[in-house]
Amino acid sequence: MLKSQFGFSGFLVSDWQATNQLSADYHQCVVSSINAGLDMIMVPFEYQRFIDTLTDAVHSGDVPLERIDDAVRRILTVKYELGLFQNNIEDEPKIDIVGSDKHRQLAWEAVRKSLVLLKNERHMLPIAKDTAHIVVAGAAADSIGLQCGGWTIEWLGGAGDITPGTTLLQAIRQTVSAETTIHFQQTGHLPESIDADVGIVCLHEPPYAEGVGDRADLNLDAEEISLIERVRDRCRRLVAIIFSGRPLIISEQLPMVDAWIAAWLPGTEGQGIADVLFGDYRPAGKLSYTWPRSLDQIPFCIDQMATGDNAPLFPFGFGLY
Repeated sequence: MLKSQFGFSGFLVSDWQATNQLSADYHQCVVSSINAGLDMIMVPFEYQRFIDTLTDAVHSGDVPLERIDDAVRRILTVKYELGLFQNNIEDEPKIDIVGSDKHRQLAWEAVRKSLVLLKNERHMLPIAKDTAHIVVAGAAADSIGLQCGGWTIEWLGGAGDITPGTTLLQAIRQTVSAETTIHFQQTGHLPESIDADVGIVCLHEPPYAEGVGDRADLNLDAEEISLIERVRDRCRRLVAIIFSGRPLIISEQLPMVDAWIAAWLPGTEGQGIADVLFGDYRPAGKLSYTWPRSLDQIPFCIDQMATGDNAPLFPFGFGLY
């Protein structure tokens, strides 16, 4: 469909060892993937086995030679269009522009536009920049790695200052007035004497990639729930920000918090979140996934979702502004 109906002239590449998952029969894996239209296969280790198997498949007629010709033609065409057969190719890529101010400005804009406001009651947002006392809690509030998630610097990502950027805590400090007191406590264990005007709780998933991050339970864990409860007791109004790569189930905790923001994995530019929190940018994001009310709604079909009390917590396309 991609090639014949949509006129795609480039070439298609498999994921890392992905074709090995098609069948227990390796020969069938190779035949199925090539005949389906893949032009280049990521074979990081047993490449000689792949070459031999594909050669045998062509000789036996399981893979038409025309399919091989098409794949080779597509790959060579793209290389030619990129100028890879010319002699004036620069020796060194211009990697100094990666992470430039222009790139960070674009990333900042992407963060502001992608945040989804799920709830906003009691005039929680925007927060006044001259608020006297703000409590910030949660490890992710001051961790570039947790903002970025997986596939950042390393395959599974990491916590802490793994790459340059602005954390949410830094962004908040840069946004509020000089008279505002900010009390940051990673675990939310705050002195009983604290009675803040506003609390900001940052919840997160541990960084992950691919199947390593699969979860059977999308509920908040006990520590995240306790974090919300601890900060709720020490502030008059509370906002929760979720760093996650997927919808999480927050139905029971929803009433405890005045405002909820799905920030996804915003990356290095935490200032984009602060812009929305403090009114420098109006929320504009919409959900690209339906958020379930409970695990009973998983898996779901968007065309068969229930209504009323059994409806999803937030439907596809939802987003306050």
